[in-house]
Amino acid sequence: MTVIHPVSFESNEVVTTPEDITAEVSTTEDITTENAVEAPTGPTFHELGLPQPLVTALERRGIHRPFAIQTSALPDALAGRDVLGKAATGSGKTLAFGLPLLARIGAEVKNGRRAPRGLVLVPTRELAQQVHDNLAPLGQATGVQLATVYGGAPMYRQIQQLRRGVDVIIATPGRLQDLISQGEATLAEVVITVLDEADFMADLGFLPVVKELLDQTDRNAQRLLFSATLDGEVDSLVRRYLKDPARHEVKRAGDDAPPAEHLAFSLAFRDKLAVATELAGRPGRTIVFARTQLGVDRLAENLQAAGIKAEAIHGGLPQAARKRALEEFTDARSPVLVATDVAARGIHVDDVSLVLHYDPPTDAKTYLHRSGRTARAGAAGVVVSLLLPDQVGQSKRRFRTAKVDPAIDRIRPGDQAILDLVAKGVAVEPKERTQRDMRRGGGGPGGRPRRDGDRPTGGSRGGPRRSFGDKPRPAGERSSGSSYGERSSGSSYGDRGPRSGGGRPSRPSRYGS
Repeated sequence: MTVIHPVSFESNEVVTTPEDITAEVSTTEDITTENAVEAPTGPTFHELGLPQPLVTALERRGIHRPFAIQTSALPDALAGRDVLGKAATGSGKTLAFGLPLLARIGAEVKNGRRAPRGLVLVPTRELAQQVHDNLAPLGQATGVQLATVYGGAPMYRQIQQLRRGVDVIIATPGRLQDLISQGEATLAEVVITVLDEADFMADLGFLPVVKELLDQTDRNAQRLLFSATLDGEVDSLVRRYLKDPARHEVKRAGDDAPPAEHLAFSLAFRDKLAVATELAGRPGRTIVFARTQLGVDRLAENLQAAGIKAEAIHGGLPQAARKRALEEFTDARSPVLVATDVAARGIHVDDVSLVLHYDPPTDAKTYLHRSGRTARAGAAGVVVSLLLPDQVGQSKRRFRTAKVDPAIDRIRPGDQAILDLVAKGVAVEPKERTQRDMRRGGGGPGGRPRRDGDRPTGGSRGGPRRSFGDKPRPAGERSSGSSYGERSSGSSYGDRGPRSGGGRPSRPSRYGS
């Protein structure tokens, strides 16, 4: 049965694939929300049944009206139903699953030692931290304690948190399994489980570990699964763990294409860096994607040498350096972030006005994931691809699959097309660091000086001081350009990498111990 709710809110949903799994998931009720690009005018959070403490907490943060995916999914989730949500990043799904989670756990907060009763599984440590940052202030309004668990961070600190007692764990799969194998965590009392970015976890090979974790929760626990695509392995997960789920999908009215403006430029290799530098100097936040960790480091250095405040982020950096880079970018003190594909799902920052594909992605799905960093929360955005002549043909096929149709213009540095793009940029006011931030040791203006190990220097001048467990990486790195080719010990996926499947969990990883 298909029920269409005529909701007139703004959404920046990116629908990446046209598949409809209605026939495959026969027990799923389809609810499709079509929304025009207008100011939110639908029901309030209170009218959707959200408890008043959470409504008040949202209003204090300036959030008064729900986005489409929230309006569509909240009533079913608050009623205790399993929910299957098809929504891309930037459409508001963190609150779509976070609010029902906090409402249910908050209604039954226990005194004394707390065992986790809510679980949120995510693919990357950056996403885990951002989900926590979004939900923790709301959790305070209902007395719900949240904790993050992911690899690359000191395990003993996470153990201390768990021993003090928490209500909700936001975790990457591998580190959580390590803590369970040590007897430091249990899922026996979990009553509501969230799987965020389920398709990305499938791409990374994490589903065997995810299934092991879900098998340790109560089979009657409520499940909320959100994903940009719902086919393949995600469909098998739905069949196995969700009971008669309400399916919610958000589309932009009359348009299945991503809302950003997509442009492509063909250029000579000798001009590539110069054009990238011109575009990176555009006012506003920009994310530049390069294929390899070494390429990210070198490009960031070149931009810095040109006077552009740029940060590098990839799986080869220590967690503290990645966190600091993301903070500098989020606060617009460094408005340019140079990243590998790991950031396509792990970074959720609004007001990114430009995504620059310095190196083309490997496939249409990765192109959409990267491009989804801009045009979020109803804002405008531009996506630019820089293509060498021999990359044009393959890129055209990728664009067709992604349902975008940019004209591919031949350019050189200083051409009018570049100047026009730069002129359209809107500067973002940087957020200055507070004294508290400085005492915590973050980098940036007023903070402590950056140490040698904070950032790779790239090239022949040497590399970063490695944290414990980091493995040397060949200078050439992975030439295949794999979208997920970052399985170093510092991988931003937050885990040691996927396991082979069932069997007894391995001993804890030394990487985060």
